[in-house]
Amino acid sequence: MRIVIKTSEVEEIIKKSRFIGLINPCQTERDALLFLKQLHERYADASHIVYAYRIQSPDGLICRFHDAGEPSGTAGKPVFQHLEGKQLINLVVVVIRYFGGVKLGAGGLTRAYGNVAKQVIEAAEIIDYIEYVEQTLSLEYSQLQALEYQLKKLDGSIVAQDFSETVKLHIKLPRQHLSALNAFLD
Repeated sequence: MRIVIKTSEVEEIIKKSRFIGLINPCQTERDALLFLKQLHERYADASHIVYAYRIQSPDGLICRFHDAGEPSGTAGKPVFQHLEGKQLINLVVVVIRYFGGVKLGAGGLTRAYGNVAKQVIEAAEIIDYIEYVEQTLSLEYSQLQALEYQLKKLDGSIVAQDFSETVKLHIKLPRQHLSALNAFLD
């Protein structure tokens, strides 16, 4: 899976209609909805504000898309298909349309919304998504240096530490390296 780093924007005129594509990273569904609310205020005079998002939550993947008054399946779904096809998560893609007076038809709408979504995705800075896990450990002082070295090798870090009779650590590392850390600790 992949994520986007920062907001990007593209614009295209298709048969006198103005299409504005935006992509924005979101960590939660609430973030996505707040971003959409801001866009509805900013582009209050737009004919349609179509969106799609995919957000990884503790309960699984949240996927939504909305046609915003365009004929069913001609706007939100083509945008969503690009997110799904590129395995993008934790983002919202919005395509804003200002109607130019020329009807595009169902096929034209599907192509227009899909192409603008594709362009804004291509314009965005995208990186691989790394899922992190956190764990609490308790160990002897003599083990601390070796653990710190192992964490560094596994792209992990110490989030918090407490020194008392033993060393209590709260660590964070990529999920894919958790088994290697557990093997080291055993």
